[in-house]
This record gives sequence, C-alpha cells and structure tokens, in this order.
Amino acid sequence: MSANHVGESRPAATPELSGAELLRWYWTLEELTGLARRTGVPAGGGKAALTERLAAALDGRAVPAPAPAARRGGRQLKAPVDGASVIPEGQRCSQVLREFFLREIGPGFHFDAFMREYVARGAGRTLADAVAHWHATRQRAAEPQEVGAQFEFNRFLRDWHARHPDGTRDQALAAWREHRARPRD
Repeated sequence: MSANHVGESRPAATPELSGAELLRWYWTLEELTGLARRTGVPAGGGKAALTERLAAALDGRAVPAPAPAARRGGRQLKAPVDGASVIPEGQRCSQVLREFFLREIGPGFHFDAFMREYVARGAGRTLADAVAHWHATRQRAAEPQEVGAQFEFNRFLRDWHARHPDGTRDQALAAWREHRARPRD
C-alpha cells in the first residue's frame, strides 16, 4: 500500500476490492494479472481490457470475453527482398523488413507508428510503396503524437519533462511513483 498526499492509502490488489475501487488506482500489468489469476478472470489481452474484465468480475457483473488474438500466422517475407516485394497479409515488422528499410532509407529509419500501421494494413502493397509512405509521413511523424492510453507511464514522463525541462530521470521517476500512488479521482 502507498499513502498519497490526502492521506488515503492505495489498497492491495485483492478479490475484496470493488470494481469502482480498482478503477480509482493505477495498477501495473503484473498486479492485474496476479489479481486475474486469483479471481479466475482471463488475463489475456491488453491492460485496459483486463482492467475492464476485472472490474466487472469484482462487481459481480458478467465478465466481457477477451478479444480474439490478432492473427499472427501467415506467410512472412524472407530475405532477399526488394522494392517489388509484396507485403503479405499478417506481415510483422520483422528484421528482414528493418534491414531492407535501413538499406533503402538510411540509418534514420525506425518502425514508428506510421510504419507499423502501414505494414500491418499494407497487404498487397510493395515495399517500394512502404518506402514512399515513410518519406510522405516524416513531417507528421516530427509533430508530437498522441500517446495511447495503454502507455500511461510514457504519457506521464512526456508531460512531466515538458513541465520540467531540466528535470532528471530520477526526479521524473520519483514524480511517477507519487502520481501512481494517488487515486485517479
């Protein structure tokens, strides 16, 4: 348990919590999966979905079924690849693609959100199309991007460093620990 600035303590992640109390606090994925095991709730899927299932179970409501796992199978591109290589359904951001893009784009290449989405949804397009997409998205990629809700820690650090540009890593981590020890409301 952690005490926050109002004197309220963060409860332990136990089956005795209510769903509302679970939702009031920050929990690590490790804490949530441990609680899921103790309550018999399926622990798969993302953190937000797991939290939703746990809150329902703790309140005695019907537990939503986990979303089906994303299809990971299917043919993956294998080296050698070139610009004419067609992205197959289910292609992942693999080392083969990374090596190709580094060769074609240069050392500044990385799988950012724009490229991850392009590869995931790019079945039938060529790797040359993907290179063109990389170049076409650089201006947008340079703009601040919304950090997904599942990356609460990353969002907190980005916002904290914007408010404290001279702050150290240790100060940011201490602020994070204080933040997550407080209720969300």
